[in-house]
Amino acid sequence: MKTVELGSQGLTVSAQGFGAMSMSGVYGASGDETEAVATLNHAVDLGITLFDTAESYGPFENERLLGRALGHRRDEILLATKFGLDFTDDGQPGPLDGRPEHIRRAVERSLRHFGTDVIDLYYMHRVDPNTPIEETVGGMAELVTAGKVRYIGLSEVSAATIRRAHAVHPLTAVQSEMSLFSQDLLDGGIKATLDELGIGLVAYSPIGRGFLSGAIRSLDDLDADDSRRGLPRFSPENIAANLKLVDHVREIAEKLGAAPAQVALAWVSAQGAVPIPGTKRRSFLTENAAAADITLTEDELSSLDAVVRPDTISGARYTPQQLLSTNR
Repeated sequence: MKTVELGSQGLTVSAQGFGAMSMSGVYGASGDETEAVATLNHAVDLGITLFDTAESYGPFENERLLGRALGHRRDEILLATKFGLDFTDDGQPGPLDGRPEHIRRAVERSLRHFGTDVIDLYYMHRVDPNTPIEETVGGMAELVTAGKVRYIGLSEVSAATIRRAHAVHPLTAVQSEMSLFSQDLLDGGIKATLDELGIGLVAYSPIGRGFLSGAIRSLDDLDADDSRRGLPRFSPENIAANLKLVDHVREIAEKLGAAPAQVALAWVSAQGAVPIPGTKRRSFLTENAAAADITLTEDELSSLDAVVRPDTISGARYTPQQLLSTNR
């Protein structure tokens, strides 16, 4: 797989990364660990270098899974993880905490989970409204100086916060939800700010939480314990309303001899972002990775943008309560 520069601080990553969240029970059951380990190693074999997780996935179990699965290939991969909530050591969540003393505790725990001595890219998962971002980023910068973290980033933040943070210590990346179904970054000034400051964009849920694959046609296609059932965009009414948009993506995919998910990923790459799709299965992983070789034409991009627009998408990406912690 080809590589790209993520930001302007010297970090080179595969053009497509791997989001490991779904392997720890977020979208239904976690599944078989043997298959998960095989899938993660297959990703490395395909040339994927950037592996994304967070201490909150599990909690802790996702970091431990990556450590078990890929520890023997540490020199081939880049580990990205996130801190935010003040977890107890047994995984009970506390409030968001961006204080440097919490960051120091959190990074040591993540290092133990991975079984490594350095994290390649360390994000603040959600901004703590009670701690100035300058103080939080200052604490993260101390980890870089100490050699425990190579590069730092933020997740789901506003353009104003990005500027304040970057003035304290250069950010390598900002991670946010971005897909044909979530285009807020393009119109809200965030992407323009990242480009101006030389900060990379990492796009999570680049296939619209699986919706853009075309595999979800009704709520019955989701497991009973799938967290997507609680998101507005996955209500029965919104699924039905959005199917015509998914079908347009499918039409373009058929003309290209590609899968709808590949077109969705190629669109994200065309926006200058690094997508980090996740899957529990090697077959879907191979399909996703092949999207890195697809370059959509201007006509194809225009066709997608004309049909799948913010004003044609039904349902918000998060609940009102969840949205409160984004774009701070």
